[in-house]
Amino acid sequence: LLPMVTVAIAFDAGSRRDPKGKEGLAELTADSLTQGTKDLTATEFNQKVDFMGSEISVGAGRDTADANFTSLKKYEDQTLGLLAQVLTNPGLRPADIERKRAEMVAGINAEEESPRYVAEVTFGKTLFGPDNPYGHPSEGFKETTGKLTPEDVTKFYHDFYKMGGAVIAVAGDVTADEIKAKLEQQFASLQGAVPAQPAPPEPSVAPGLHPVLIDQNVAQANVVLGFGGVERSNPDYYKLQVMNHILGGGGLTSRLMKEVRSKKGLAYGVGCGFDAGKFPGSFRAILQTKNKSANEAITAVLQQIRLMQEQPVTDDELSQTKKYLVGSFPLKYDTLGKIDSFMLQVELYGLGLDYPERYPKLVDDVTKDDVLAGAKKYLHPDAAILVIVANQQEAAIKVDSLLPH
Repeated sequence: LLPMVTVAIAFDAGSRRDPKGKEGLAELTADSLTQGTKDLTATEFNQKVDFMGSEISVGAGRDTADANFTSLKKYEDQTLGLLAQVLTNPGLRPADIERKRAEMVAGINAEEESPRYVAEVTFGKTLFGPDNPYGHPSEGFKETTGKLTPEDVTKFYHDFYKMGGAVIAVAGDVTADEIKAKLEQQFASLQGAVPAQPAPPEPSVAPGLHPVLIDQNVAQANVVLGFGGVERSNPDYYKLQVMNHILGGGGLTSRLMKEVRSKKGLAYGVGCGFDAGKFPGSFRAILQTKNKSANEAITAVLQQIRLMQEQPVTDDELSQTKKYLVGSFPLKYDTLGKIDSFMLQVELYGLGLDYPERYPKLVDDVTKDDVLAGAKKYLHPDAAILVIVANQQEAAIKVDSLLPH
């Protein structure tokens, strides 16, 4: 194996930091940062990176913006120098920013052709509302992203790209002391810290099913059904991982797939999951089904959710799920890049550096009673948002018939 080095830096500059009315700004800023430095145009910068066979990227997710590089050991200093240049001395030229903004808007236009995208974005807006930082996709909305200016990007960069509070992960052919000294020297100018973001109110849904029906001339109904979820630091997280794997997170072996796809033949794909972040996220079940079978498919999903709350899972389901979760865990860090992003998560969500050693026990300790208690506490089949993008005339959704009688 060639000696390699990877570095990942997570800044508190994710899309939850987007100012209201400027949704999409975190992503546009991250995209604009790799467009060269004050001294190098985007083309010159890319040529230097390509010449060494290195990779440099900056991208914004929901909680953080991550800057990464991968290089051969012999090019470590030059590649780190280039990453430091785009982070401490970025070009941020108006023409580059406007080009990136146009690309983002074109991307949103293309995404909006997808009924699943429309359903997911509508669900997020409906569940979280306008004041929760998780209520919008990281690329923003057409009407907000399209209005972003180079001044907005420059201000966001100065406000949020600071090393105080940033988390750094390094993997590869390198010692801690050696890389620490280099990082401190290269990023000395990004002083200061970003003030903590106050936690938003937890998303909650009133009792009942709340349908949002979007009419599109599509062959398949795209359904997102869900409610508020948990934050990553929730102590019940592992119980919910086991519970969700059995319910709908475990691919073909999950109950939703067996029941809705295999037995009833109502959907090609169906699944569910908690998206836990720094703040409480959502739980969502997602499926595509023929317009005409939408009511039946949604009923089947709700039945399976209620069943999780009514009776314990089987011994077999529990042991197979634990075996899978523990067995597949090492795949989360089987490359240098994955080690970096895994360690960033460990640090960002306060999981502790011994987390990889503790994880098998955290999963193994989950009992059938834990799964049942988790389902009762965190699943809300009778207080849910139901977004359906479909040919509404064919789908003929009957909300009353979906609730238990």
